[in-house]
Amino acid sequence: MAPNALLTPVQVGSIELKNRIGMSALTRNRAPETYPTDLIKEYYVQRASAGLIVSEGILITRQGTEWPYAPGIWDDKHVAGWKNITDAVHAAGGKMYAQLWHVGRVAHPDAPEQKLAGTPVYAPSAISARGGKFRHIPGTPGYVTPTAIDDPWKIIAQFKHAAINAKKAGFDGVELHGANGYLIAQFLDSTANKRTDEWGGSIENRSRFGLEVLKALKEVFGPDVAVKLSPAGGYNDVGMPLQETLDTFSYFITEADKLNLSYIVLVRYTAGFDIEIDGVHRSTKHDVLESYRHLIKNSKVFVNAEVTPELGEKLVSEGKVDGIFIGFNYITHPDLVERIAHGKPLDNIPDIKHLQTNKDSGDWATGFTDYPRAVY
Repeated sequence: MAPNALLTPVQVGSIELKNRIGMSALTRNRAPETYPTDLIKEYYVQRASAGLIVSEGILITRQGTEWPYAPGIWDDKHVAGWKNITDAVHAAGGKMYAQLWHVGRVAHPDAPEQKLAGTPVYAPSAISARGGKFRHIPGTPGYVTPTAIDDPWKIIAQFKHAAINAKKAGFDGVELHGANGYLIAQFLDSTANKRTDEWGGSIENRSRFGLEVLKALKEVFGPDVAVKLSPAGGYNDVGMPLQETLDTFSYFITEADKLNLSYIVLVRYTAGFDIEIDGVHRSTKHDVLESYRHLIKNSKVFVNAEVTPELGEKLVSEGKVDGIFIGFNYITHPDLVERIAHGKPLDNIPDIKHLQTNKDSGDWATGFTDYPRAVY
């Protein structure tokens, strides 16, 4: 095994990353009224040694998510706030993508942002996801039956507008959030998409929405567009039988790869996302990397979900992936790359209580920007 394979540069789209360790998108809900702040800037600058930072999910339009204080990117004030952050990350030697996010049917009409939007909860079909828990809404309600999107092109236009704003804000690229049961995954999944028009039914039709969004993003960012996919499903009540899963994602990944994306990140099966509903596990357990890696010929390949530095080193050294994304350990270790480079353990204890904020939170820096660096 080649030493320090994770620490070698790699070309991704139009930019060269200084290493192959990416910081995965991590929802931390610390954006009051959806606007990014100097505290969020401090958080990302602390982690600028990552080869690539992918922002927390950024809402392309107002939506009543389960996460209060999730940031947005639909107006000029958002652009200014994110520009403040990307400028600082670049000054610290980092690169940063915006993860563009639409939650679809897992929004709630009584959430503050959905009320401000003045629009229904939208999804491919009027089929409710099961489960959910909106802790910031009285009574902690679950998911509701959404309103079927009348014209998906309207949502595609919102994605493109968000990409235009991300470009203005100085992001190096955009990552489409196609994972974890959100809108792109809802269109792909036959249990959530029962449309009978050109956006539903066949695999090709269910794939159309995500592929058209990627094409729209490429009109703005050219080669610097990526997508995150979680074929094993489970989270937010998505998941198809194994053969349908393999057929659907094989088609989608093959077609997405033809667009020459900067990278495709494949989320592995993890027990934590294998939600059980009515006694049935919603995930479709299979080896995601083994099943789809061979289909990707024009885009770089990254892998995510419980990927340790040791596993990442092995996968990169063997040529199975071009890089890795690390999530949870990046919350607790701002100097994660330096720790890997110097053989230091990832031993900071996570402050679970302050992973996200809530209506009673006051000190948003705690559990956010106060994790110690190792001694070198």
